[in-house]
Amino acid sequence: MTNILQFIADHSIPCVVGILVFFGLIEAIFGYLSNSNRTKDDWMVEGINVFVLFVIIKPVVMLLAFELMQFAFPSIKDVVVNWNIWLMLLVFLLVDDFLQYWYHRSSHEVKWLWKWHRPHHAAKEMGLLVSYREAVYFFMLMPNVWWLGIFTYLGGGLAVLSGLVFKQIIVISSHSLVTWDSFFYKRPKLMPIMKLLERIFITPAFHHGHHAVSIVDGIGHPNGNFGNMFSIWDQLFGSAKFTHAFPTEYGIPNDPNDSWASQTFYPLVKSNKAGSEISKDFTFEKTTVLEPVKMLLKEGDYLYCKCGYSKTQPFCDGSHHGTKYQPQKFSITTEKEYKLCCCGLTQSGPFCDNSHAKNKES
Repeated sequence: MTNILQFIADHSIPCVVGILVFFGLIEAIFGYLSNSNRTKDDWMVEGINVFVLFVIIKPVVMLLAFELMQFAFPSIKDVVVNWNIWLMLLVFLLVDDFLQYWYHRSSHEVKWLWKWHRPHHAAKEMGLLVSYREAVYFFMLMPNVWWLGIFTYLGGGLAVLSGLVFKQIIVISSHSLVTWDSFFYKRPKLMPIMKLLERIFITPAFHHGHHAVSIVDGIGHPNGNFGNMFSIWDQLFGSAKFTHAFPTEYGIPNDPNDSWASQTFYPLVKSNKAGSEISKDFTFEKTTVLEPVKMLLKEGDYLYCKCGYSKTQPFCDGSHHGTKYQPQKFSITTEKEYKLCCCGLTQSGPFCDNSHAKNKES
C-alpha cells in the first residue's frame, strides 16, 4: 500500500491532469458541454484562475511558506518524516480540510472576502472548472495552500503529493455535472452505502446545494455545506444539509452579470454594472424602516430578509451574502393581504408584531 502512495506521489501532476481530463471527457461525451450556456466571461474567469492558481500562486505560496518555516522554525524541519505514511496522509488531509472549511465559511460571513469568493457562486451552472472560479486574490490567502508548503517543510512531502490527488478527485467530482451519486439515490437498496459515504466525503448533491441561488426550493443551502473534501466539519459545526436532490437554479440572486475582468481582479478592476456589489458606487447600508408594509401574497414560498440590507424589503435580495445572517423561508397557503415586518425587530417574522411601535416610543 505504501508503494501505491509512492507511485501516486511520483506521478501527482499527471494524476491531477488525468482527473481533470477524465471528468472533462465525461461532461463532453454526455453532452453537458454542448448544452452549456456558459458565456465568454464564464470561460475567461475559469480559464484565467486555473492558470494563475496552478502556475503562479500555488508554487509561489508553497515556496514562500517553506522558506518562512525554515527561517522561523529551523528545529522542527522534517519532524514528521518518520511517521507512518498513512497517519501522515490522514493528518495532512484533515488539517488541510479543516483550514479550508473555516476559510470558505468566512468568505460567506465577511463582506470583503465574500467579494473575492463571489465569482465562484456567480456560475449559473456547475462544471469541473467552477472548482477554481474565484477572484485571483482569494487563492493568495487560502490557508490550505500555505499548509502545502508547511507540511512539506515538516517532512510530509509524500503525503502532500498523494493527498492532492485524492483531494482532486473529491473536489472535481463535487463540482462536476457528472452527478455520480444520483445512481445511489435512485436505488433504495444502495442508499445505506450512500448515507455512509456522504457522512464522510463531499458528494455532488451536497455541494451542488451550496451553489443554489437560495434556500427557497428546500434543496439549496448556499450558506452552508462549506466542506471541501470531508462533510464532517459541516456536521460538527452545524452547517450541513443532506437532501439527496439537486437545485433547479444556480448562481447568485439578482446577478448583474459582471465582466470577467471585474470578477477576476476586483478590487483592482471594478464592475460597471449598476447595482453590482463589486461596482465603484455600491453602498452596503441598512434598509430597514420602522413601518410595516401591507401586501397581497399569493400561495407559495417566500424569503424574508433577516440581515436588514435587502433593497427589496421585506424580501431577501441576496444582500446577506458576506454576513452571518440568512433569510427566513416562509410559506403562504391562503391568498390574502398580510402585514409584513420591515424593521427586523419582530419576534414573529415575517409578520409584524408591532415591535416597531415600541422602538419608536423608546
